[in-house]
Amino acid sequence: MNVVSQSLEGLPLFLEYFALGLLLFGAFLALYGWATPYNERALIREGNVAAAISLSGAILGFMLPLASAIAHSVSLIDMLVWGVMALVVQLAVFVVVNRALPHFGEAIRAGKTAAATLLASLAIAVGLLNAACMTY
Repeated sequence: MNVVSQSLEGLPLFLEYFALGLLLFGAFLALYGWATPYNERALIREGNVAAAISLSGAILGFMLPLASAIAHSVSLIDMLVWGVMALVVQLAVFVVVNRALPHFGEAIRAGKTAAATLLASLAIAVGLLNAACMTY
């Protein structure tokens, strides 16, 4: 039983980090949805694969550095700061792509998966870079 009780000692901290991670994830989804010129959730409900691809890439691009922030943080505040940084970076990826490709939003609404795949790939690539940079 001693081994079990030792294992459970970290449970409160796990729950705090997990809850903060979910809160940041919810904030990311809300802000990302606000930043895009189309409603991903509505498009996905309608079966728009392009919207699903682009949102999935953004989610992974955010969650990779968030996981790194959780793994390397020294406190909840530290994790929060780096989690917000991950959120800002992912929003910036969308803004840059949207400005570089002026008809990008229309392409996603039209279900064009090429545009969605590009955004998803860029979001994941930048997310990986962001996560790696957080290890120092």
